[in-house]
Amino acid sequence: MQMACLGQPPITSTAFSHRSIFPALASTFRTPSQLPNIKHNIYHRRAPPRTIVAARNGWRKKDRSEEEAVLQDERRGLLQSVLWGTEAVYIIWLFLLPYAPGDPVWAISPSTLDDLLSLSLNFFFVLPILNNRTVVGIHGVEAPLIHPASEGLFNFVIGWTFMFAPLLFTDYRRNRYKSSLDILWGMQMFLTNVFLIPYMAIRLNKKDSSSPGSKSSSALGSLMVRGKDVVGVVGGLVCLGSLLWGVYGRGDSGFGGVMDRWEFVESYIGSERLAYAFVIDIGLYSIFQPWLIGANLENLNKNKVGLVNTLRFLPVVGLVTYLLCLDLDSTTSRPT
Repeated sequence: MQMACLGQPPITSTAFSHRSIFPALASTFRTPSQLPNIKHNIYHRRAPPRTIVAARNGWRKKDRSEEEAVLQDERRGLLQSVLWGTEAVYIIWLFLLPYAPGDPVWAISPSTLDDLLSLSLNFFFVLPILNNRTVVGIHGVEAPLIHPASEGLFNFVIGWTFMFAPLLFTDYRRNRYKSSLDILWGMQMFLTNVFLIPYMAIRLNKKDSSSPGSKSSSALGSLMVRGKDVVGVVGGLVCLGSLLWGVYGRGDSGFGGVMDRWEFVESYIGSERLAYAFVIDIGLYSIFQPWLIGANLENLNKNKVGLVNTLRFLPVVGLVTYLLCLDLDSTTSRPT
């Protein structure tokens, strides 16, 4: 009544609605059927530009790669610590402490030195073969008469060590080792894992940017790599012959049958430091062989990778297979 008196039209029920009083809200709140027609509302937010999405993905990938690099460094450091610890235990336990079977280096007996000299003279069974009448029959130098089981154990380890030469000279990480690989392998032939364990630790070092891309091969290294097939066949035959020699060798010299020789092996390992060390060397070689071969599968002929990757865990057999399947072109072209 009062508003009508002031000249305003009366408010009717039809005119009084939420659309007339709250036009802003009415334009915002729509019916569900109208929602798809709205381009810029809270239900249809515009997607971020592709550049922003790409940048976000790049940051995530970068973060993941950095995390993976940190984890790899931690694993590498842990492996190196384990290897250097193994080297320390190897030297202290086998060379210095008196608790392992046999005599330590500082108290080595003359009989042990005599055995070592005799085994060295029968290296790769050269003298026994030359002295054998049915084979050659040359007696310029007589082979020492020692137990065939000890000869077999000695030559098995030396034959396996012999085949490590082309593997070391084709290892793509060999440039991390700054000293001479010739000397390392030469000393490995005499003291086995005393020198191989440090190499396994040093090869895990990060690449030195100031060092050359690849380590040039020495005359010995080139010879062993080019003659890889000969090295593999000779080393494999020596290892196989060592097993057969230990079981059947010198059958006419009173060393007994298979069980007698097995009993000798047990007592030999339990009483002689040299034999005890050979058994440990066999265990370590069984770890290092598949490790090195697995890291250098790119050095092989492409159609032989699967075969070598499967056989690399078999002692001696895996290394022979690696040498026979080695591709010399791949060893020189692979980045280090």
